[in-house]
Amino acid sequence: MLKFLQHNGLSIAFLLLFIFSIAGQSYFGLKEYNKERQEQGLPVVTVSGYFSSGHFIESTFENWESEFLQMGLFVWLTIFLFQKGSSESKKCDKDNEVDHEPDSTKKDAPWPVKKGGLVLSVYKHSLTISLLLLFIFSFILHFYGSLKDENEQNLAKHLPPESVPDHLASTRFWFESLQNWQSEFLSVFAIIVLSIYLRQKGSPQSKPVDAPHGHTGE
Repeated sequence: MLKFLQHNGLSIAFLLLFIFSIAGQSYFGLKEYNKERQEQGLPVVTVSGYFSSGHFIESTFENWESEFLQMGLFVWLTIFLFQKGSSESKKCDKDNEVDHEPDSTKKDAPWPVKKGGLVLSVYKHSLTISLLLLFIFSFILHFYGSLKDENEQNLAKHLPPESVPDHLASTRFWFESLQNWQSEFLSVFAIIVLSIYLRQKGSPQSKPVDAPHGHTGE
């Protein structure tokens, strides 16, 4: 068990942080949602009712959407864009191991590498594909939750429901998206640039402490 925890500590830590955060979001989100409903003269909802509400779906997936977009674009753009001196970039003027074609003769190579053909073609880009599919999935659920929440509010105000095309073109939906996108892009910009000049001993996201500022890559 100790060896398992040692080998998987990073993923376990972030999974536990996620569970703690989503639980906190659900608790305080339910309180806030019921407060709004009481102010509108509507009955409060239960936990299960809140999980199916537009308020919860929209607030959850608008954040997931921006995270997966940021990670997907970062993985893809680092294929062909460089930043001299950053630990987050490939080396600018040297051979990079990640650019090599996979070797199917390696004993411990993953099975798609040994299989070859179409399976290998997809596997070579599977990280970017997976992240962008997760972005699309989250984008759709964000839109669904946002539209549902909008129409729940319209119903309480005795207004007509908003259609899918109207909400897709609405300022609310794109404000929800872009307010998260900009923060994700800023955070990536920060780690790219700060890793040129700053260090963190022991972290693979940093260059060695004694590496010159011009050293590129881990």
